[in-house]
Amino acid sequence: MPTMDDAAHLLEMPDDDYINGEQLAFFRCRLLQERALVEERLQEVRLRMSARERSSDDLDQAAQEEELQLQLRQADRETRLLANIASALKRVETGEYGYCEETGVPIGLPRLLHRPTARLCLEAKQRQEQREHHFARTRK
Repeated sequence: MPTMDDAAHLLEMPDDDYINGEQLAFFRCRLLQERALVEERLQEVRLRMSARERSSDDLDQAAQEEELQLQLRQADRETRLLANIASALKRVETGEYGYCEETGVPIGLPRLLHRPTARLCLEAKQRQEQREHHFARTRK
């Protein structure tokens, strides 16, 4: 299991040794752990959804429907996160992990430690968010 000491050790490595075997092993392990946690949370959400009791009281039904909507949104987020983790694990296996899909430059260890599923370097991510923000404003 990767620890904070392991993360600190990775950050101490020279930049020209970016995404070496030790770093790949660290992130593979971290992604596998994250996948197990997400699968566990998703299973808990599914169990809560299946264990719902129907109420004849209108107020209770409304509250249950709201709870169901929250659970569905959580399940959707967890499912998308699982897909992102699977994609990151595939990039680890193909040797593409740690490099920006848009520019090809290193994403950087600090960003990967914060978000191991990152596909874009910080600059590319900021450009993407600006485009999304611009698009959202033009739709109004």
